[in-house]
Amino acid sequence: MSDTTLNWESTFAIALELKRKYPDVNIEDVTLQQILNWTIQLPEFEDDPALANDDILYAIYQDWYEEYING
Repeated sequence: MSDTTLNWESTFAIALELKRKYPDVNIEDVTLQQILNWTIQLPEFEDDPALANDDILYAIYQDWYEEYING
């Protein structure tokens, strides 16, 4: 991603970064808590972790899942 910063509105971009960073993970085993932890650890992520909620995390999961099965 390089020059791009990520925030909670960047669900698709976050999903792509997580897919790239964790290529061997089985998306069906990933929890929302893992998505939260992994997202805030991304170097490009620059948002307040306290703003995360289940809707945002599930949106990231859905985007990742779509990429996972269609990838």
